[in-house]
Amino acid sequence: MTEPEPEAEAGRKTRRQVLGLLGGLGVAAVVAGCGGGTGTSQSVRRASGSTTTTNGASSTSSTTATTDATGTGTLSSCSKIPEETEGPFPGDGSNGPNVLTQDGVVRSDIRSSIGSASGVAKGVPLTIGVTVVDASTCAARAGAAVYVWHCDMDGGYSMYSQGVSNENYLRGVQVTDANGKASFQSIFPACYQGRWPHIHFEVFPSVASTKRASNKIATSQMALPKDVCNAVYATSGYGQSVTNLSHVSLASDMVFSDGVSLQVPAFTGNTNDGYFAQLVVAV
Repeated sequence: MTEPEPEAEAGRKTRRQVLGLLGGLGVAAVVAGCGGGTGTSQSVRRASGSTTTTNGASSTSSTTATTDATGTGTLSSCSKIPEETEGPFPGDGSNGPNVLTQDGVVRSDIRSSIGSASGVAKGVPLTIGVTVVDASTCAARAGAAVYVWHCDMDGGYSMYSQGVSNENYLRGVQVTDANGKASFQSIFPACYQGRWPHIHFEVFPSVASTKRASNKIATSQMALPKDVCNAVYATSGYGQSVTNLSHVSLASDMVFSDGVSLQVPAFTGNTNDGYFAQLVVAV
């Protein structure tokens, strides 16, 4: 399969307007419910049984505590998620096809195609959890709609890339619950040429508003941790990702080079049982 065209060709991302974003609380610390937001580390258990840490910097924003992604702790920061490019393959009608108008797009399992398409994406299982909160109050945003999409294990985007243009898998919408949470069953995406491994998402005020891309209130991307990428790409079917990952870095990536403190999900799991990723998204 040919690699997707570089996202740089589709336009650069919107630059972050608030320098304080780079000093925002690390996502892993937020998910852990660390009180005080003082740059404590959150341990994340990996497949090998070893422990790695994700460090968060202290937050300068004034916030109100609320239930965190696990339902057991509190959030101590809700810095607004950085606005990023949707890339050339959004599937939201802003650049060609629109999966958001199709029946069945509101679903938790996005591994299979919907409608007349029948393909199923293969790869290491990944559950993507998103908790949407209000950036001004930290209150959970119930009833918001989260649209998630990403490439498959070969680096192709359904609806666009050669060989999978007739598929629409790895795209779906979920409505946040009373705690602002939405969850997707998916597979771990590839690393394709020129980009750090990532997951795209858009947030809409409601599911009814998703049919028009102009209604979205946030567009961003998740940056996947290198240690998890290394573990996944060592498994069968991800061979090309090993080579591609060796040629990119967060520091050089056209989206993540100006900081990812709010965009790296907290990860748990392993390659045999699958991974769980959780990101708090303030809008």
